[in-house]
Amino acid sequence: MNDSNHSNEPREKPRRRWLKRGALGVLAAGLAGGIGFQAFAHRGGFMRGPLDPAQLDARLERMLKHLYVEIDATDAQKEKLAPIVKQAANDLLPLRDKMRAARRQAIDLLTQDSVDRGAIERLRAEQLQLADQGSKRLAQALADAAEILNLEQRKALAERMQHRRRRWH
Repeated sequence: MNDSNHSNEPREKPRRRWLKRGALGVLAAGLAGGIGFQAFAHRGGFMRGPLDPAQLDARLERMLKHLYVEIDATDAQKEKLAPIVKQAANDLLPLRDKMRAARRQAIDLLTQDSVDRGAIERLRAEQLQLADQGSKRLAQALADAAEILNLEQRKALAERMQHRRRRWH
């Protein structure tokens, strides 16, 4: 089926597309709130490879420097945004590990001799709970950061989010 909104490029694998869309949601919230999903994007993807606290901090510092320039942040705003960003990223890092473990568990469940529908359903419910936890934490950080920024800065971030959204679709 041809969709006039899509190019003739080959379609991505569903898992990769899901991860990119998930990443987009996190990135959008991160840019608006200063969380910076890119802190999790080490080695080419949210779910790929270990990410230690030093690496996370370095990625966050780099992302924050770019963010500050884009929104013309004052020194006072920088001092308030950095702890919000860093705490949110540190709070979300364990969710990343849980998502990786769940992916391995899903593979194990789907490669068993028989299909355990109950276990698959439990895993699905656990993943929804993790997604809800992450979403709540991102929303909290987004609101905290938004209160620090002025309207012009929030509009600049919204414009940037729209630009990034167009690149991902």
